[in-house]
Amino acid sequence: MNLVLNILWFVLGGFIAGTLWMVAGLLLLVTVVGAPWAFAAFRIGRFSYAPFGRQAIPRMRDDLGTGCLGLGLNVIWLVLGGWYLSIQHILIGAGLCLTVIGIPFGLQHLKLAIISLAPVGTEIVRT
Repeated sequence: MNLVLNILWFVLGGFIAGTLWMVAGLLLLVTVVGAPWAFAAFRIGRFSYAPFGRQAIPRMRDDLGTGCLGLGLNVIWLVLGGWYLSIQHILIGAGLCLTVIGIPFGLQHLKLAIISLAPVGTEIVRT
C-alpha cells in the first residue's frame, strides 16, 4: 500500500516538492555557512519524494547536528524560514484533509510541517 501511495504522491507533486528542496540544498551548499542547513534540506528532499512508510525522529548519536549546536542551528532555521515552510505544509495539508481521498496526503504534509520546523538533528527511518 505504501508503494502505491508513494507513487501517487511522487506523480501528483512529490517530485516537484523534493526537487525544490534539493535545489534549495544546493543553493545553501554554495555558501560554506549554509552547509548544515543544506544537509537538512537534502534530508527533507529525500523524505518529500516518498514520505509514506517513513517518519522523522531525533538522532540519538552524538554529532554536530545534535546537542546545543543543533539547537542553535534549528533556532536560526526557524527564525529565517522554517516557520514559513511549516505554515505552507500545514495549509496544504489542511486543504487536502477536506476531501476523503486527500486525507493520507494531507497527513504527509503535516509530517513535512513538523520536520520543516527543526530539521537539524533529525533522521528519517522506515516505520
